Amino acid sequence: MPQAQRSVLIGRPVEAVFAFFTDPANDHRWRPQVIRTASQGPPVVGERIHLVVNGHGGRGVPADVEVTAYEPATRYAFRGADGPVRPRGEYRFAPYGSGTEVTFMLDAEIPGLRKLFLSARVRKHMNGEMKALDTAKRLLELG
Repeated sequence: MPQAQRSVLIGRPVEAVFAFFTDPANDHRWRPQVIRTASQGPPVVGERIHLVVNGHGGRGVPADVEVTAYEPATRYAFRGADGPVRPRGEYRFAPYGSGTEVTFMLDAEIPGLRKLFLSARVRKHMNGEMKALDTAKRLLELG
């Protein structure tokens, strides 16, 4: 099962950082693989958020997620609800001086023979998600 985890320090208050990360309308700004999103306002547990991401060969692939935790200013989690791979992710937010420490954990269980064909691609995607935290940090600190 591919897994990844990374923490970044962002020079903004935890409430602002949490609001940015939990607003699906921001995803395309800091996650380069996201083409578009659709949701109905602030996430709530059980809500399904429609995502379309860059797939193999540049195709748009549905990658809907279901919100599994929404604890303002501390925790936001989701699990894949669509597509051949069903990732689980969790963001943790903690005050750190005058800023915020964001920790992102991501894993994906790949069933059966798909594991042979998809593991390398999933690992690459996870690495891209971890690297995207740098873009989120830059956007938040600029503005």
